[in-house]
Amino acid sequence: MPQQAPMVPHTLRVAAIPAAHDYVRNVTAEARASGRVLLLDDPHPMGAPAGQWWPPVMLDAQWLRAHTPLFDLVHVHFGIESYTVGELADTVDALRSTGRALVFTVHDLENPQLVDQTRYQQQLSVLVEGADELITLTPGAANEILQRWGRESAVIPHPRVLVHQPNGSAPVGPVRIGVHLRDLRPNIAAQATVEAMIAAATELNREGRPAIVVVDINDRVRDEALRDRLSSIVHSSPLAEWNEHPRYSDAQLAVSITALDVEVLPYRHGTHSGWLELCWDLGVNVLSPDVGFYREQHRDDSVGVFSIGSQSSFARALSVLLARPRENRAALRRGRADARRAAARTIGDAQLAVYERALGRVHA
Repeated sequence: MPQQAPMVPHTLRVAAIPAAHDYVRNVTAEARASGRVLLLDDPHPMGAPAGQWWPPVMLDAQWLRAHTPLFDLVHVHFGIESYTVGELADTVDALRSTGRALVFTVHDLENPQLVDQTRYQQQLSVLVEGADELITLTPGAANEILQRWGRESAVIPHPRVLVHQPNGSAPVGPVRIGVHLRDLRPNIAAQATVEAMIAAATELNREGRPAIVVVDINDRVRDEALRDRLSSIVHSSPLAEWNEHPRYSDAQLAVSITALDVEVLPYRHGTHSGWLELCWDLGVNVLSPDVGFYREQHRDDSVGVFSIGSQSSFARALSVLLARPRENRAALRRGRADARRAAARTIGDAQLAVYERALGRVHA
């Protein structure tokens, strides 16, 4: 009979990496409010601007050995790309030698910030193989982890993203199909997505269903030539709007998404999407490419899926989403906020159960 894991102490001190990330704050909100979890503050990286948590100091093996009395468990979420494969192996060794547990939430099986995934896959392997317990967000991701590394993962869904209700209202008039390209990070299939959106809107208008395309993009991007090409494509279409602006605040972003009927995820690769979760909180339907496990994040009819690179598939999936009548957006948001609140305790309990098992492995 397997040994039962010890109960989590009244207040479990967790070195969450990074503690300041919105996901981490939201997923631990209920446990922190009840006093079951205390998150250590992120140490300030030397030379970094105020408020910046990266590179995460708590991943450093020397820091962990020097501060062992401060925490019971390390829970890694983001920031592993800041360390070499060897440094991450030292991190795992430091925790083993000091008797501290390691939990790793596998958010990304592919790094959305990278094109070449070779080094990232090596970093993943170190932590997936070295962690006492694993968490991921969807059954599909858990199955891929099992197939690749032979490790079981607890599947704990994404917590709420939206904290404050936006001031914006639901759209009126023509159907608004939008995409937020942000700073054109490497996993954004920007041109193919914009062209598919304009082609679909053109067909909708030909059918007598007025629709416009809204393209949002930051004024500072990683690929200026691509930005200029996109601008030319959008400005050449009478059915498309070009919104170039400084990076939005959270409140501005919520208002801009709320003004849409459908938000398109422009990803060429990825695993899970916090952006999708924000749209769900806001009551805005999402059109997602058939990569990663976006569709598994919400199994209702709010997420449509298209085959990446296929304009006909995009148009069909969009038509299915638009066949639904426009809903009372405020009422929908309230209902989803209630659902998120109801799920918060379950999410918190599931994460505490993972912590119990991790501590049990270390102290067995």
